[in-house]
Amino acid sequence: MKFTSSLKLKLIYVFRINDSSHFGCLKIGEATSENENIYGLEPNSKALNDAAKKRINQYTQTAGISYELLYTEVTIYSQKGTLKSFSDIEVHQVLLRSGIKRKVFDNKNKANEWFETDLETVKNAIRAVKEGRLSLGTTEKTVNKSPVIFRPEQSEAIEKTKKQFKKSNDMLWNAKMRFGKTLSALQVIKELDFNRTLILTHRPVVDAGWFEDFGKIFYDRTDYVYGSKNNGDTFDNLEKQHKNQKTKFIYFASMQDLRGSTLVGGNYNKNSNLFKTPWDFVIVDEAHEGTQTELGKNVLGELRKPNTKLLQLSGTPFNLFENYKDEEIYTWDYVMEQRAKSEWDKLHFGDPNPYSALPKLNIFTYDLGKLLNNFIDEDVAFNFREFFRINQNGSFVYKSDVVSFLNLLCKSDEVSNYPYSTEEYQNNFRHSLWMVPGVKEAKALSLLLQEHPVFCNFKIVNVAGDGDEEEEKDESLNKVLKAITNKSHETYTITISCGRLTTGVSIPAWTAVFMLSGSHSTSAAAYMQTIFRVQTPAIINGRIKQECFVFDFAPDRTLKVIAEAAKISAKAGKTTSTDRLIMGEFLNFCPIIAIDGSRMKTYEVDGMLEQLKKVYIEKVVNNGFEDTYLYNKVQNSIEVDPLFSI
Repeated sequence: MKFTSSLKLKLIYVFRINDSSHFGCLKIGEATSENENIYGLEPNSKALNDAAKKRINQYTQTAGISYELLYTEVTIYSQKGTLKSFSDIEVHQVLLRSGIKRKVFDNKNKANEWFETDLETVKNAIRAVKEGRLSLGTTEKTVNKSPVIFRPEQSEAIEKTKKQFKKSNDMLWNAKMRFGKTLSALQVIKELDFNRTLILTHRPVVDAGWFEDFGKIFYDRTDYVYGSKNNGDTFDNLEKQHKNQKTKFIYFASMQDLRGSTLVGGNYNKNSNLFKTPWDFVIVDEAHEGTQTELGKNVLGELRKPNTKLLQLSGTPFNLFENYKDEEIYTWDYVMEQRAKSEWDKLHFGDPNPYSALPKLNIFTYDLGKLLNNFIDEDVAFNFREFFRINQNGSFVYKSDVVSFLNLLCKSDEVSNYPYSTEEYQNNFRHSLWMVPGVKEAKALSLLLQEHPVFCNFKIVNVAGDGDEEEEKDESLNKVLKAITNKSHETYTITISCGRLTTGVSIPAWTAVFMLSGSHSTSAAAYMQTIFRVQTPAIINGRIKQECFVFDFAPDRTLKVIAEAAKISAKAGKTTSTDRLIMGEFLNFCPIIAIDGSRMKTYEVDGMLEQLKKVYIEKVVNNGFEDTYLYNKVQNSIEVDPLFSI
């Protein structure tokens, strides 16, 4: 038997519990370490973290509480050559004297160690104790300066990317909307400690979002600086600081701006300094846009040096998959998200579900072709452009048919559900997005809706325009939000668009999207980007949005797009077991309900696949067997884009 040491090394720790009741609160406590040598025990070192966890586990594990350790530090410090020590109580007193409130979770024990604060403020309080100060200055009390809580799939993407970059220079994140690609990508920069990082995008309006998230990730790193044409510092200043002070930087640039450079085939002598820079890391946001053209490829080719790492981010990277090996792709799609949501409580009993706010998607299809059969096009799909055709006066050529369609949406039917047929449904879909073929069509529909006995009660917001006009995107977004107001449970709006607000925006009040445009050849990427606008989480008047809806009036188009997104083969007469499993899981998390006249049915796997087969057979027959789907190079099957992801 050996005698244990009478003296123990003391340390202070800070942790949080990631649930709603502990939101914005941190616990500051003390523990002891078996390690007697203070040298080499830097803050957050393994020895200190292990000692802190051992202490915290003593009072959390029996209660089944999951916590996150944020910070550890030894309480011994040197002052004028003399070793001194401080306690957690001294840190508590500094916080209290600085106006930081204590959080009481147990009324029987008033002297608990929880405070309504963030990590940076606690670290400032520790520094104040060491300096002999009793309170913090106003600039030392920060707000929301604690590490971001990454969900499991975000942490997995970050770790996979770090490991892959040891083997190759390329990585693609195929991750749906709401994944948190910006925060996660910035965390990759932080953990790999890149010196020079370039963020490149076809949508320069997202600069503000990247700048905001930069502050959330690098709040505790003074050696990193952000820059762009509109936020942070200029490129020249960033490069000068890097050379003189050895700071690291992240610069945001527009793909359109770089494509205009003569160096890559453009018409303007500019951006030569950006192209000459030895970038350690290049991130391409919304990578499915503007990168596969000749100029786009030239830009990336000129920016990348032999050791430059490249991370491409996209919710719909269908045009990029062939450029990557399987191990270079991280995927997080809608089905994965909803599966994680449903399984969370089984696997993490008692822990807050991070997916609980993400609504379930439902797709309803209405066969307008059977009701209005004069508008079937050569692809055996409903022809929205012909249906909404405009005459020289700016009115609908088939106005009576369009009015009939609007009346149908409000038709009361005991068997079938039409989205505006009851007051209850009108309240459920009080804010929606309607997609139409063009600007003139949007204007005519807006006027018609305002004259309609039901839709006249809705504020019609027409934002139709070209989706690439980014300078007007903010104006359109503000127009919609102003109409919805901050009391969305009291207002009614219909937003009409033919491209704007279908990517990169979040309007929480939307609960439905009406697909009144496109054709059989509509790309899966454009379709998915649009319908997922309604999955934005929301808490409205105290109620959480748990369901969202897509109303599509071209069912054959719906089947084709879903088949592409879920990677289902349309080979006549043959369906693999994998196809059935994929479609079965998809339909479980995203029901597709077909409405034919007054009959309504939910698609099962076999019915879905059988209908899909009929769609392509009918298309081939109607085209006189002169069809690419019949004579496909992949043995009469359709080669489709993989994975349902936004």
